[in-house]
Amino acid sequence: MIPLHSAVAQLTSGAARPAGPTDGAARLPGLRADPVVVTADGDLPTVPTTLLAEESRDGDGAPVSVARPPGSPAPPRTVTTMTTHTITATTDPAVHPALTAAARAALDAYTAARAAHDRATLAEAVATGADGTPTLRIDRLVEDAVIDALRPHGVNILSEESGWLDHGSAVSLVIDPLDGSANGAAGVPLTAFAAAVAVDGEFTEAYTVWLDTGRAWWAHRDQPVPYRTSGRRELSGAALSLLRPHTAEPGPAAAWWAAASRAARVRILSTTCLEAALVAEGATDAFADACSDTHRLVDLAAAAVMVPRAGGVVLDTRGRPLVFDTDLTRRWSGIVAATPELGAELADVLTTAADAVTAPAAPDAGS
Repeated sequence: MIPLHSAVAQLTSGAARPAGPTDGAARLPGLRADPVVVTADGDLPTVPTTLLAEESRDGDGAPVSVARPPGSPAPPRTVTTMTTHTITATTDPAVHPALTAAARAALDAYTAARAAHDRATLAEAVATGADGTPTLRIDRLVEDAVIDALRPHGVNILSEESGWLDHGSAVSLVIDPLDGSANGAAGVPLTAFAAAVAVDGEFTEAYTVWLDTGRAWWAHRDQPVPYRTSGRRELSGAALSLLRPHTAEPGPAAAWWAAASRAARVRILSTTCLEAALVAEGATDAFADACSDTHRLVDLAAAAVMVPRAGGVVLDTRGRPLVFDTDLTRRWSGIVAATPELGAELADVLTTAADAVTAPAAPDAGS
């Protein structure tokens, strides 16, 4: 027997595959859905190691191998139909049904849009979003599908393109239907759906899906999660993701370089929601907007639930609180870090560098 969180890591470490009919229609396409038996060993959920040797079969009957501990016997063929992955859909009573409905709609619409249109069509600006930025055609196609899927749930919606849709509910979903839309339009496989549930203005639950692979992260503020941040406390030697540098703005440009020059590795993925999820699971140490005030609530809301549960922190470079607000013109320079110590150091490095080049010059003593 091994702990459940270890089983999750083993079962989900390989490539994703399409979930077929034998996996149950309620699971999202593209997700691993290897069945296992979960039992209790005292207070600790455990999984028999033999079941990690299960050769699952997808909807077409093709075998999908899962790593087996050396020398372990072949597993029994009859197992319960429960997945250890945190990304089960509507069959999991712990996940808010509106979250899974929205995620499924986003994934289906994104996949259909990529199949039906060329890059130029998907990248065409068709409107101006509620946040004041251009809405690409691929944004519109995905968001329209998400909003349609949420109608039966009666929740309020705050979404990147359409803004605030008030349905008189105590429950609101703060959604970025397609984060990294320029990536998606171009065919770069770095896009995400992200949403957070707010009940009476308090964030309670979040769901992020990497749309190009089906990997996903679910979190509830009152429940443990099976992933952890790297635990890094210092910027020196860190793996750091950043928004692209704003070279025309002296303050953000200086801040970007100050942080980048201290890190061991720098990545620019152009998808905040996915980069936050990678911090949550320890794949990278931190992510930041270098004082450009680019982030909106839809970019950071899911991370604000997910990352603290994994041991990290989400904050603003200037200390502005991240709170529920229906005004999408409100901006933050978000930091997502593996630990509060790393987050605080990163905020200090960024703001110090930005302020050094934007502060008014001291008056000439001789004048």
